[in-house]
Amino acid sequence: MENPTYIALSSQMALQHQMSVVANNLANLSTTAFKGERALFSQYLVQPPGNGPLAFVQDVSTTRDMREGPLTKTGNPLDLALQGDGFFVVQTPLGNRYTRNGHFQLDAQGQIVTSQGYPVLSDGGQPVTVPVGAHDISVGPDGTLSIGRGALGKIQAVTFAQPQAVAPAANGLYVTDQDPQPATATRIQQGMLEESNVNPVLELTRMLDVVHANGSIKTFLETEDTRQRNAIDKLSKVS
Repeated sequence: MENPTYIALSSQMALQHQMSVVANNLANLSTTAFKGERALFSQYLVQPPGNGPLAFVQDVSTTRDMREGPLTKTGNPLDLALQGDGFFVVQTPLGNRYTRNGHFQLDAQGQIVTSQGYPVLSDGGQPVTVPVGAHDISVGPDGTLSIGRGALGKIQAVTFAQPQAVAPAANGLYVTDQDPQPATATRIQQGMLEESNVNPVLELTRMLDVVHANGSIKTFLETEDTRQRNAIDKLSKVS
């Protein structure tokens, strides 16, 4: 008698997770290079007589949409956008981390760093340093950093065999145990930033779907509660 309730509660738990994912996507509409997420579920369908199908829902995982977001021109020579797959590599106290947020700047030592002060690494695994007072900083599509006619190094861009296994960390960074590989097909666009790839209209539609589905389940639970109460009342009178 309690199976329908368990099934409905499993759906409510899945909808709660889905709502959290959608809310997080909407909250990051203006976050540079943010990648939208989707909740994944598995369902076991049962066809009860005379009714629509009932489904026991299991929350499986969350998948990330790794498609490239639109690029916006900023004109800042240290704003870099990745056109294609891959990540920049940054050095943190916890080890190397990865990001697509190319809003970089120079620190007091002339190192190119993130907004949190983490050094951006070259293809040699070392921080990229610009001489103090240097002007006309140029970054080529392959990541080559130059001042005038002199090349200072190459900013590293890497990819991974399993992009979905790259886990988000704090401050727009990612972490993984996979070995990075050079992103040879990726191009770096100087003076541009990648925007969030979240589609607000699509996310709002998903939110409305979740609200509607949750309302239907609530109605089902209320109906099921009434049915069980009536059954208990009738059985008690027979006894």
